[in-house]
Amino acid sequence: MSTYPTFSFETTAEEVATAFAQEIAGKNVLITGTSINGIGFETALAIARHANLVIITGYNDTRLKLSEEAIKKAAPSANIRRLTLDLSSLAGVRKAAAEVNTYAEPLHVLIHNAAAAIAPFKLTVDGLENQMATDHVGPFLLTKLLAPKLLAAATPAYTPRVVFVSSLGHALGAGVDFAALARPDAAAYQPAEWYSQAKAANVLTALELSRRSKGRINAYSLHPGVIYTNMVAKDESVAVFQAFGLLDAARRPKVDVQWKTIAQGAATTVAAAFDPRIDDAPGAYLDDANIANEAVAPHCADPANAEKLWTLTEEIIGEKLTF
Repeated sequence: MSTYPTFSFETTAEEVATAFAQEIAGKNVLITGTSINGIGFETALAIARHANLVIITGYNDTRLKLSEEAIKKAAPSANIRRLTLDLSSLAGVRKAAAEVNTYAEPLHVLIHNAAAAIAPFKLTVDGLENQMATDHVGPFLLTKLLAPKLLAAATPAYTPRVVFVSSLGHALGAGVDFAALARPDAAAYQPAEWYSQAKAANVLTALELSRRSKGRINAYSLHPGVIYTNMVAKDESVAVFQAFGLLDAARRPKVDVQWKTIAQGAATTVAAAFDPRIDDAPGAYLDDANIANEAVAPHCADPANAEKLWTLTEEIIGEKLTF
């Protein structure tokens, strides 16, 4: 039986991927939000060195090409496939999923990494708040539409996985405002509060997906760490991260905050996707590449909230996910 290393705050994505190279070998993985200088890109790079296929996604194909070129330069043998995906649009999600469903390969792991900027109020084309649409509703629909691809990857020895990159921010608010989910109110909108709600939705969805699939799909959520990524640097997000106490008045990372590098920040995603030691803990929440269920806020550990969110999201997308 293989002996795996112990992971910590300092562990990098490459170190985790190397430890699980045997588990990654032959696997097909789809990762959302893979722009250069983000944790999705770093996740894709680490996995691509060992996987059969890594599908990278983004709404801007020019940036996707840059990511593909960078990965192939670092890992020439990597098999990368680009997929244009706008998670803020239900029609866009359906279009991308339809393309994936034409691929010959099954899908072993689906990683929901993409997230909207923490920004002023904005409605999507579907009338949803942009953060919640991009971080939760779009990924939920994508999971539903790709479920047959995931189930096709299952064997007696392997259970496909869905990974949601959440945040410790899930615990900073009161949880999902179910009434506002389908009917967002601009007058009551607070960017940081909706960020917290979206990340709470990730934790709840992982919990409920694991429960409903009855062992056919294992889902996990995670906190990647506090990382200076593209999102933190966005002009519209700076004020929020200053309010969180992460950036100073000059928009620089505060020195009294324990920051991770991007490579360290991607480590927990790779662990959630491939660590065989968590097979018996579907729905778990990870931090520092280890299970950390004790860090989950009570409102995100409540099965009733998970079920309510699932039902309401199905109503929004107009489709049910059954197993």
